[in-house]
Amino acid sequence: MDRPALNFAFSPCPNDTFAFHALVHGLVAGVRVEPHMDDIEALNARAERGEAEVTKLSMPAYGRVRDRFVLLRAGGAAGFGVGPIVVARSARPVGGRIAIPGERTTAALLLRLLGRFDTVTMRFDEIEEAVLRGDVDCGLLIHEGRFTYEGKGLTLLADLGAVWEARMHGPLPLAGIAIRRDLAPAWAAAMDAALLASVEYAFAHPGASRGYVAAHAQDMDPDVTARHIRLYVNDYTRELDTRAVERMLEWGAREGVFSPVDETLSSFA
Repeated sequence: MDRPALNFAFSPCPNDTFAFHALVHGLVAGVRVEPHMDDIEALNARAERGEAEVTKLSMPAYGRVRDRFVLLRAGGAAGFGVGPIVVARSARPVGGRIAIPGERTTAALLLRLLGRFDTVTMRFDEIEEAVLRGDVDCGLLIHEGRFTYEGKGLTLLADLGAVWEARMHGPLPLAGIAIRRDLAPAWAAAMDAALLASVEYAFAHPGASRGYVAAHAQDMDPDVTARHIRLYVNDYTRELDTRAVERMLEWGAREGVFSPVDETLSSFA
């Protein structure tokens, strides 16, 4: 008898729709999924409420739900040069009121590399305009903001990914795919294999997902979409760097963002 479909949550950003197109459309064997798409902070909150089965989530969000979820190795987002950036209307020190894309996001945690600030939470795609209007003094940009801020007349103040890389001497783990611990014994191996197969399919057939990616990329310029995919879908999407993940969890616990790591709970399935 066929297994039921797993609810699989991920973002509508081009890197996710590109990487998971084959899995969602049944082009790889092993697991059937029922997709659920939302902004990464919404996915983080959904996991915290216990509503997710398999979900993309920010690494600090995983630290908050580590007792109930375990990470898979494939499908994550990590690397060098992929970090969030702080921008403003003109050159100035980082400070004042800073817009962030969610309290549970990796971006919000990384801002602590620079200090403690007065932050204002809003959706990631509203931050550039909020800075331009002067509603906030600085903005913390993720996703395509890395490619669009200059064209909108904003000034780069800090690249938090570069700060992380210099301090931690390794790649920045932004997000991963997590499965509920109670589902992991029966599903983790098959889901991990299906995620990897979907990523490999995307690399082998980069044009196959074009319509799917475009349908969920809103008004994103095709060139920005292509650059977004090239940056965020990489070898770490095939397999996360486990040491980098543990370093993030250890640091987040020291910062008091979530409870110290329980050594009896493995991070990865």
